[in-house]
Amino acid sequence: MNIRVLPDVLISQIAAGEVVERPAAALKEILENSLDAGATDIQIELEQGGVKRMRVSDNGCGIARDELVLALTRHATSKIASLSDLEQVESLGFRGEALASIAAIARVQLSSRCADAEHAWTLQVDGGQLGEPTPAARGVGTSLEIQDLFFNTPARRKFLKTEATEYAHCAETVRRQALSHPDTAFVLSHNGRVLLRFNATTAAARVRQVLGEAFESNTIAVDAAAGVLRVSGWVIRPGAATASRDSQHVYVNGRYVRDKLIVHALKEAYRDVLHHQLNPAYCLFISLPPDGVDVNVHPAKTEIRFRDSRGVHQFLFHAVERLLAAPAASGEAGAVSPETEMSVAASPFGVPRQTMMPLQISPLQVNEAMAFYAPLAAHQSNSASLDSPAASAEAAHDAPPLGYAIAQLHGVYVLAQNAQGLVLVDMHAAHERVVYEKLKAALDSRAVPAQTLLIPVVLSVDARDVAEISPHLDGLRDIGFDVSITSPTSVAVRSVPWLLKNADPVELTRAVLHEVAEFGVVRLLAERRNELLATLACHGAVRANRHLAVPEMNALLREMEATERAGQCNHGRPTWFQVSLKELDAMFMRGR
Repeated sequence: MNIRVLPDVLISQIAAGEVVERPAAALKEILENSLDAGATDIQIELEQGGVKRMRVSDNGCGIARDELVLALTRHATSKIASLSDLEQVESLGFRGEALASIAAIARVQLSSRCADAEHAWTLQVDGGQLGEPTPAARGVGTSLEIQDLFFNTPARRKFLKTEATEYAHCAETVRRQALSHPDTAFVLSHNGRVLLRFNATTAAARVRQVLGEAFESNTIAVDAAAGVLRVSGWVIRPGAATASRDSQHVYVNGRYVRDKLIVHALKEAYRDVLHHQLNPAYCLFISLPPDGVDVNVHPAKTEIRFRDSRGVHQFLFHAVERLLAAPAASGEAGAVSPETEMSVAASPFGVPRQTMMPLQISPLQVNEAMAFYAPLAAHQSNSASLDSPAASAEAAHDAPPLGYAIAQLHGVYVLAQNAQGLVLVDMHAAHERVVYEKLKAALDSRAVPAQTLLIPVVLSVDARDVAEISPHLDGLRDIGFDVSITSPTSVAVRSVPWLLKNADPVELTRAVLHEVAEFGVVRLLAERRNELLATLACHGAVRANRHLAVPEMNALLREMEATERAGQCNHGRPTWFQVSLKELDAMFMRGR
């Protein structure tokens, strides 16, 4: 085996694999260059999702004739010159390889004019082969046109998605840049039609333009500082949070980032006010000295590393947590008073607990579950027997592990009597676990029966999600969802899994389509199977404040006894507690 030096073109093509995996990645790099050049007006034209053609024109400072070739040369940049510069990067771009990588896998034309130049100059590049600059006509600024992306790397081109999907990713890239640069105008056209137009405006108005009025009206303004750290922007009110993660935007020194530390800090800030199935939405701008953050972690530049990661985490956590803790933020009562906490802590009464619950391992259907109710039904048929202490004692003694239901409390809890005393059940959490386990069993046996809706439900969906789910319609039918695309922004739902027939079909379908759009059916059923089923089970479980008849409550208890891991819901919360007669006697000081 002989070691050899790779040709420059091949080196650039390898580098392109890290920087440019799709048109949106190329667009991001070009937009960053335009913004670094001080552009206040950026025009983007796409054809076939940016694969066939992409043209970005700006009114920035331009590139001199003698530097056009350098602009398309690997590791040539005007933004850093030394290690100290790299450690204090303030520009969005700095690596000097994006344009060279793009030029290695596409046909590129770069045209630019500086303010002091008599005219513009243009340079043609075909698959890495540079020509000579020639005179051209255009105003001050730069235009970069890219045609036939990946034309000479077909292995990479085959991994691209549909035209609609690639356009959706490009549009999202423009929105992200527009959020952090409200003083810059952006116009995006696709196949000759203008689809996005953001005029230069204020930060608040730009958030409304990009994220919508619903986001704006349900958010709280953030503005906090600690030393050199500052965060500003908007976070969602807890009551308006959804299961979606689409509206999570974070910028560090103007750069859009995806950072696990930041996400964790914000999730923790919402922990006490937001159910963990829901996700906070936010648009936050974090600023700190450039030497406090390392942006040279990955060629795509969306991953970063803070020098004082713990300090940043705590700063964000406390800034948002304090904001959410204010009564005005949640619209709810404040924290428990110290006096209340003391009275609870000092309570002499016993604390409810869970005990072991023997499982009856058999697949029970509703009618079988109801069969367990027969002994109590026999007692209820005779009102005199119900009033008899002896009859009640006999029923309790012969009761199954979770006993027989006697009442429903505040539409949330089921109260049941068993041989040990009182059983309290969170009906939604318990039913969620039952449905979850049934869905797993049905999926394992490849038998997920569907329930046809009497009237198909039509719902509006984000165009990007529609484009993503279109290849997965057959896979959705395999798990009980008959979904068809009725327009670029709407779908029709004709059936849902039978086990979820009582769920809200709109909310249920939205949750599933979001997961499918993000991961695809195959990956969902492999890597994220349980997460998907947990989401479905939550939508299919009985909701709070729904009145249950005594037979329905007993059917739920019997289902729980026949379900594995029924002591916890899908999220780890307890589903039931036991209060013994001895504990009840102590509460009322009986026998003292």
